[in-house]
Amino acid sequence: MPTFRVTFLAAICLVLSPARAMAQHEHDHTHPVPERLGAVHFQNSCKAEVQAEFSRSVALLHSFAYAAAATSFADVASKDPDCAMAHWGSAMSRFHPIWGPPTEADFAAGRAAAAKAQAGAPSARERDYIAAIGAYYKGDGMPYPERVTAFEQAMAGVAQRNPQDHEAAIFHALGILGVAYNSPPDKDYPLQKEAAKILNGLLPLEPEHPGIAHYMIHSFDYPALAELALPAARAYAKIAPSAPHALHMPSHIFTRLGMWQESIGSNIASADTARAWVAKTNPGATAFDALHAMDYLEYAYLQTCRDDRAADLVEQVGKVTSFDSPEFSAGYALAAIPARHALERRAWKEAAAITVRPASFPWEKYPYAEAIVHFARAVGGARSGDLATARDAVAKLGAIQTSLKGRKGFDWASQVEIQRLAAAGWLARAEKKDDEAVSLLRAAADLEDTTDKHPVTPGSVLPAREQLADLLAELGQHAAALAQYEASLRSAPARFNSYDGAALAARRAGQEDRAALMRDKLASLCGAALPARALSASSAR
Repeated sequence: MPTFRVTFLAAICLVLSPARAMAQHEHDHTHPVPERLGAVHFQNSCKAEVQAEFSRSVALLHSFAYAAAATSFADVASKDPDCAMAHWGSAMSRFHPIWGPPTEADFAAGRAAAAKAQAGAPSARERDYIAAIGAYYKGDGMPYPERVTAFEQAMAGVAQRNPQDHEAAIFHALGILGVAYNSPPDKDYPLQKEAAKILNGLLPLEPEHPGIAHYMIHSFDYPALAELALPAARAYAKIAPSAPHALHMPSHIFTRLGMWQESIGSNIASADTARAWVAKTNPGATAFDALHAMDYLEYAYLQTCRDDRAADLVEQVGKVTSFDSPEFSAGYALAAIPARHALERRAWKEAAAITVRPASFPWEKYPYAEAIVHFARAVGGARSGDLATARDAVAKLGAIQTSLKGRKGFDWASQVEIQRLAAAGWLARAEKKDDEAVSLLRAAADLEDTTDKHPVTPGSVLPAREQLADLLAELGQHAAALAQYEASLRSAPARFNSYDGAALAARRAGQEDRAALMRDKLASLCGAALPARALSASSAR
């Protein structure tokens, strides 16, 4: 693994050098020179006059600007009807291997585009690319993870047959990551490391390629690996600053490392750019990219005691009624932002009153996003004495978890089960069943340790092990609580509530040096003035 870091750092120096031009190849007059999406070199047989637009389209694809890429590829096809690769691009724009399964409409549009592409590719290499995306769309009734695997295997063949084709290798790496995200967790991360090895080998050759930096971040978006992606995180936004996702993506690594100020800067820029994009393409709608960035912002604001800024985000989310695209990331943010805001601040009655909204969002497609609301209501109800709300919400979590059992792809059933166990633990605590409460929260924490977060999310709404520590602290088991807070911080670093709880638990356990260390870490998040929600701030406790 260290060789990844050495090679990556050396190549990234080229990207960050002020003397190195970062603008991509010039485009036609419809795309002004200031637009910067990175440098893509994708040889194809389309007409010369569409080459710049085709390169731009592929660059958008690598930054997951899927709707914009689809529009751009359609523009290429209108200018060059014989450009089979434009239809390939349209089909690729409906394939989101890291996000999750497509909507029925996206799948149908992608399949139609793939069929058009098959009709006219003049070269064996282009036919290879078209066959690879065709493998994803082939047949009826195939589970989504199997489709992703079919694409990855086909792209492996394309890359092997075309060893000098960097794009084939980069798309193969993306396919590997798609397989990884749709497979059971493996804490050794072999698939992610395989993808990173491919990307790392290409980086010195194409340091301004948006896909390389982007997919490197996804390869290492885990606590144990995140530091390896820090150079990519710092580079990607500079490579493609015109893409909202490129501005946001570095915050995945900043969040994994507890670098809150950097995360805040990334997501403000991303949300602003996303709003500017949607104002041109879908005036009046809310950009799902902006909501996604706002979720990461909410998380970072709460860790740095900017509760007023966090409250502003909750207010903004409360006014959302329409979307440029009702993606899962939008639903997750709609549920998670108010839930985080209430639960992190221990505003239990506020958490119990959260509702699933707005009605215009297709929640039925994403029950695992809706589960966040029921988790907040359950914990809030249990901890505020509203046991009827808590029981109802725990039951709803159970029903959602049951509905998700056996689904192939990302393991949402386990994620919802973690929430159900934790919520049931707090309900047991409210019912004075303390042994049961500890058992349930420990089970939630142990299960969470075996899983990985979905790539859309910044992390658990509340880490299960941190909740277990909170419970042990309430029960007067201060040394045990301290151990759990410290364990939670290893996977969810620099969290306000973990530092705060650890400082209080250490003091009550008689570990003054440890308490002082945790208080110092807490103060470093917020400055000298801690908010009223800091439990450790009062010497009377």
